[in-house]
Amino acid sequence: MVKQRILTLNPSRAKAAYHRACALAALHADSSLSVRLRRYNEAMAKARTLEATEVAK
Repeated sequence: MVKQRILTLNPSRAKAAYHRACALAALHADSSLSVRLRRYNEAMAKARTLEATEVAK
């Protein structure tokens, strides 16, 4: 996956979007269900944390 730098005034929002995209990609990966679910949950937890810090600012 090629990372593109996004010019934005709010980098945490861009990072949260990146982690949401990773979470969706994890669901469609060619792995066992438990691995896909674990990766999805980890990526969504990161996205939620970033969104929460964005709101707290």
